[in-house]
Amino acid sequence: MKSKYGFFLSVFLLNILPVFSQEILPFPPAPSASEAGRTISESVYKNREVKPRLSKDAPNILIVLIDDAGPGLPDTYGGEVHTPTLSKVAGTGISYNRFHSTAMCSPTRASLLTGRNHTRVGNGQITELANDWDGFSGLIPKTSATAAEVLKQYGYSTAAFGKWHNTPNRETSQAGPYDNWPTGYGFEYFYGFLAGEASQYEPTLVKNTTYVKTPKTAEEGYSLSDDLADNAIEWLETHQAVHPDKPFFIYWAPGAAHGPHQVPKQWIDKYKGKFDDGWDKYRERVFEKQKKLGWIPTNTKLTARPDKLTAWNDIPESEKPFQRKLMEVYAGFAEQADYDVGRVIDMLDKLGLKDNTLIFYIWGDNGSSSEGINGSISELLTQNQIPSTIEEHIKTLNELGGLDVLGSPKTDNMYHAGWAWAGSTPYKGTKLLGAYFGGTRQPLAVSWPKKIKIDKTPHSQFHHVNDIVPTIYEAAGIKKPEIVNGFAQDPFDGISMLYSFNDAKAPDQKRTQFFDIMGSRSIYHDGWIASAFGPRIPWATITPGIDKWTPDKDTWELYNLNEDFSQAVDLSSKNPEKLASLKELFLIESTKNNNLPIGGGLYLVLHPEDMPLNPATEFNFSGTMTRLPESIAPKIGTISNSIVIEADFPKNANGVLLALGSFSGGISCYVKDGILYYEYNMMEIKRTIISGTLKLEEGKNKIVIDLKTAKHNQYPHLKSGSVNISVNGKKYASGNVPILINLGFTANDCMDVGTDLGSPVSESYFDKAPFNFNGKIEDVSIKYTK
Repeated sequence: MKSKYGFFLSVFLLNILPVFSQEILPFPPAPSASEAGRTISESVYKNREVKPRLSKDAPNILIVLIDDAGPGLPDTYGGEVHTPTLSKVAGTGISYNRFHSTAMCSPTRASLLTGRNHTRVGNGQITELANDWDGFSGLIPKTSATAAEVLKQYGYSTAAFGKWHNTPNRETSQAGPYDNWPTGYGFEYFYGFLAGEASQYEPTLVKNTTYVKTPKTAEEGYSLSDDLADNAIEWLETHQAVHPDKPFFIYWAPGAAHGPHQVPKQWIDKYKGKFDDGWDKYRERVFEKQKKLGWIPTNTKLTARPDKLTAWNDIPESEKPFQRKLMEVYAGFAEQADYDVGRVIDMLDKLGLKDNTLIFYIWGDNGSSSEGINGSISELLTQNQIPSTIEEHIKTLNELGGLDVLGSPKTDNMYHAGWAWAGSTPYKGTKLLGAYFGGTRQPLAVSWPKKIKIDKTPHSQFHHVNDIVPTIYEAAGIKKPEIVNGFAQDPFDGISMLYSFNDAKAPDQKRTQFFDIMGSRSIYHDGWIASAFGPRIPWATITPGIDKWTPDKDTWELYNLNEDFSQAVDLSSKNPEKLASLKELFLIESTKNNNLPIGGGLYLVLHPEDMPLNPATEFNFSGTMTRLPESIAPKIGTISNSIVIEADFPKNANGVLLALGSFSGGISCYVKDGILYYEYNMMEIKRTIISGTLKLEEGKNKIVIDLKTAKHNQYPHLKSGSVNISVNGKKYASGNVPILINLGFTANDCMDVGTDLGSPVSESYFDKAPFNFNGKIEDVSIKYTK
């Protein structure tokens, strides 16, 4: 018996003792220093000693992440968008000109917050298009704890503001679950939006785990970027009043400059006439400025415009005012965001905190977005793969009030892909292209006055967003934990950048980095990069043949980055051995990082019928249900369905009975002066309004609205619909909807019963929004039909 127990004890010790040498979070509480007796008088009381986990000079951390912003935009580095705050951070610290994103929103954010590659943490695609493969699930595993979770347990206060975009759609309603919301990933405070984009005037906002209204309306001067800065400033003031002894970690990520491009007019007017000569000339000017500033090497080549991207000179003169205005709006939008970053940093100054605050100002979670295609007043037309013409957009815009409506609550505009390409100067590509630096290379400014010496020489070490967390840990004196909340932790893919902070010429320490967004991919290793454009053209609504794509037939390119800063000279034919070795390395890295199958993020783009919907096929809502996110609401705009509304109507009833979506696209059933209307707002450019001629009777009425979908006769991937409305069993009205959406009207708006909160769907009650129903809704039921 004795030898048997001795054996088990030795096995136990061999397995458990190494664990005690690891960093395990959460730390156990300090033991009591008091001695408890039978009574208080017989006891000894003494405050327990809580040893600090951090050094007294552990820095505060501020990460700023601008959205959809290319390297050729900020005037800090040669562009033509005014960015005084970025210049201020760079001027009090250092800048990196070879820093990289993943080329897409959710993937970059997941990688940035965890220090791992995007597919290792389940974010190979945006959360709206997440699928069942591990690398594309949209779920950051608890085995890759975020910096917020670790810093919080070490004693930091943690807060996030703005865009989150790392929670699966199905989990974003008021009912949760909340495990994958920011507060479930270590942020003690969150104020912002969960989706990939939001209206700048009527966003659907969340504070911690509660949906909240904007503090004022657009008419009263509300603007989202300003609100996010106001909230961060208020949080900072409260933190310093209550916990002046604790360092903080702030993640400030506005919706700017992601679509929709919306900003108050005073910001737009600053750029009037600045871009009149178009995107080709813009690239030429910025390229020369970048070289003159020393931001890019003097031997850098300006890459050519892609064959399928329209030259500015080929844009009809009648369209050019529209295209110019779209860029003016974008520039004003981006400058406003930079201004609001400055307000937050000014508060650090005012509170005496800036000297020991490590600031990472990242200009873009990916390159500029070409998803506006040919210029758009309703940017989600692209995601719905609905073809449109510029004539349709301009006609609708003129009906709304003309060019000055761009940037307002009445348009979800996005600029022409040519402007996105201009914003990528000097590189090829845009957002969504992991193959080229136009999609992945983001200017980074870093300031930490206490530890970083000012140096205007660009730091050219090759780095990636996955390097930020290891850098923060080293700066704070934190050892990477092996176990967090009971979960053994995945290895880091990033490395610390601290070695380069005060040495612009320090040799690279990052040897390898892979990139892949929906099959557009590349692999960097020791100064070389191999790239494959992939199956999807970002500036095309539909890419022909994408459904037949296989990665095995892709053409790869090869670049020597030591001699070719902008990927301008393809060496694949001259060095096939190097290309072959890098292609093999890409497959090894993909296997290690759950990046299989190659192009796995494309699945739901090709198969929208498999979108992860609310599993219910029948729904029932009370008359007071509001703010149900569209992502989990009934798909009444895409699937054959029947809506039944039972309500008590007053004489000459008015108001919204049911609304889904926003002014940029949605469905609304409403009553005006007793007449019932059904409106299918197909992304602004086509509104179908079906109404009766008789007023609804006073008292109880039962309304049935049936939408039956059919295959579109021109576009096989789209559908049309027929609508039949009956009241109390009698036919009331009918009509046809020429084109139905196939994905969603909005990314961030909602369904409401009895009102239309957020952005109003219909122009007919825009000035009366939210146009509350003046009767009483008893019940709304919706079911999918065949």
